[in-house]
Amino acid sequence: MLATLTLLLGLPLALSIEPPSCAPLVPVTFDNTTIPTLLGQWFYIVGASRYPPHLAEMKAVTYAAFSFSPGSHEDELNVTEVMRLNGTCLVRNSSKIQVSHENSTMAHVDENRVVSMARLIQSDKDLLILNHINIDFPSLSLSARTPNVSKEHMEEFKAHLHCLDLTEEDMFDTSTKDACPLPGEKTGEGDTDPQLK
Repeated sequence: MLATLTLLLGLPLALSIEPPSCAPLVPVTFDNTTIPTLLGQWFYIVGASRYPPHLAEMKAVTYAAFSFSPGSHEDELNVTEVMRLNGTCLVRNSSKIQVSHENSTMAHVDENRVVSMARLIQSDKDLLILNHINIDFPSLSLSARTPNVSKEHMEEFKAHLHCLDLTEEDMFDTSTKDACPLPGEKTGEGDTDPQLK
């Protein structure tokens, strides 16, 4: 999850590029048709933040995938997470997402306490761009249905970063080379099942 630096070639080129205009991040309005579209497998691609606890976690996580399944009521999703944290594959299936229709937020709840809160930003149906809002620091993350995203989708994410006054130096990405087996997936020779956390 190393920050990627873009080098500009020459001052004339830099001067001719206008910074992207910043429209407000538009959250998804949740309804009974929206929530089912979130179900299934997602891969965490990249996050950016200046919030110290998030920074520490983003540096330690080199791979993460998660899946949403229906919860005990229509505004709740069960979450199963698989991640490589400090070199060890872990599985966690004790958390939930509570979706609020009133303020279009998603609250990540673990052991009955809200761990984080975010707004899902309008984008491609195969992307989850989350603007984390319960902290005083700008934080944004990108997950997708596949372990890799297109250049265009990454540029969209970077444009949102720019509008939150975050830079590519604030980004920490994951890598498929650090992938952990997903729950129920056969592991190859020498692989070990992820530890349940």
